[in-house]
Amino acid sequence: MSIDSSWLSRSQLSLTGGSVVERIGLSNGIGLVIVPNPVADVVAARCFFRGGSSVERGDRAGVAALMAAVLTKGTHQRSSRDIANEVESLGAGLGAESTPDYFEMSFKCVADDFPRMLALVAEILRQPTFPEREVERERKVAQQALQARRERPFTLAYERVRRELYGPYHPYARSTIGTLQSLADIDRGDLVEYHHTFLQPDRLTIAIAGKIEPDNALRLTDEYFGDWSTTATPAISAPINLPQRDRAILYETPQETQQAIVMLGFRGAPALSPDYVSLKVLGTYLGNGSSSRLFVELRDKLGLAYEVTSLYATRCDEAPFLAYLGTTPDNTSVALAKLRHELELLSQAPLQAADVDSAQRKMLGQYALGKQTNDQLAQTLGWYESLGLGVEFDAVFPEAIASVTPERLQAVAQTYLRYPVISVAGPQTVLNSLKVPH
Repeated sequence: MSIDSSWLSRSQLSLTGGSVVERIGLSNGIGLVIVPNPVADVVAARCFFRGGSSVERGDRAGVAALMAAVLTKGTHQRSSRDIANEVESLGAGLGAESTPDYFEMSFKCVADDFPRMLALVAEILRQPTFPEREVERERKVAQQALQARRERPFTLAYERVRRELYGPYHPYARSTIGTLQSLADIDRGDLVEYHHTFLQPDRLTIAIAGKIEPDNALRLTDEYFGDWSTTATPAISAPINLPQRDRAILYETPQETQQAIVMLGFRGAPALSPDYVSLKVLGTYLGNGSSSRLFVELRDKLGLAYEVTSLYATRCDEAPFLAYLGTTPDNTSVALAKLRHELELLSQAPLQAADVDSAQRKMLGQYALGKQTNDQLAQTLGWYESLGLGVEFDAVFPEAIASVTPERLQAVAQTYLRYPVISVAGPQTVLNSLKVPH
């Protein structure tokens, strides 16, 4: 297949910082994003398949993560050792992972070795064998990881928050690793089925950044992926009704530890929502770093927390917005009341302009620093494209951050941060005295 016949669309866009990105749509549905960067003699690539754990069956939760662990363990031409030796001989890096919204394979290497690595990745993605022995080995590793997580109070608190925010059927309610039962039920055939259904070219975005010319990247992608045709179209899942509540609810998980975890969980906005950026700014103000509101008020001033932060993920669907702290068991009740109070303040009055400005500058600085390497560029732009925001979001995001106002932040707090799921994991004697703060 010639280059002229392999692509249907091609355009150039400017990134923040002056770099130029090329976006190419191939005729088989693959989206190609290329960022030439001649400064370092390195090329990084990330292959995003839409779906991840969000498209798993509930009784096969963890199949995508297990597939990620086994995918590089053999193809029709190479054994696991052959693949490992090839990567090692080039001094390259190769990995695969599954997240709630995408399955990804990534690699980086010196520029001269890019053709060999791209050929290897194409072979792995298109012709994996999922050896039974490797499936069993990685299943045991995953089961051990799940057992270890059960000993961590943070994990226990977060598991309860997920279940109560999303109900029993939404994939965001589950761990990407799955459960002990689902892992025990998964067999090699489930990995083959997931691969055949969801690792298809019309679900794939390839982001490449580094010392490579766009025409060369297109030629190589066409050579190794251009004849790949979509052979399966997943059925569209029916929308899932998410739980609604009109009050805060407290859930307790007993665990005899020397630290209690106090967590407030909310359902935030999906990444395509106009409220997404405002919630990101709000999360930065609340719990991003030692200058954040929660850190200063609850840790520095009151000494109530070993750690305290807020988290707001970038997701296709309504993303979890979390505020949590780790504290001594004796301080659990007070810490819960204070943490809840800090969240309530966000809805009661607009933030000070200086506080908003500080959060905006912090976000803008961190965003710029998060795109310093070719690997970071490929990750950021590939995810934007796969998510549906498009690489244009690289320019839109900083502008949207800078335009957020105190009044806007108060409005999104009133919309999304009203009735938390409160999850506390700690000693039973402490849990007995807890009450839901009003």
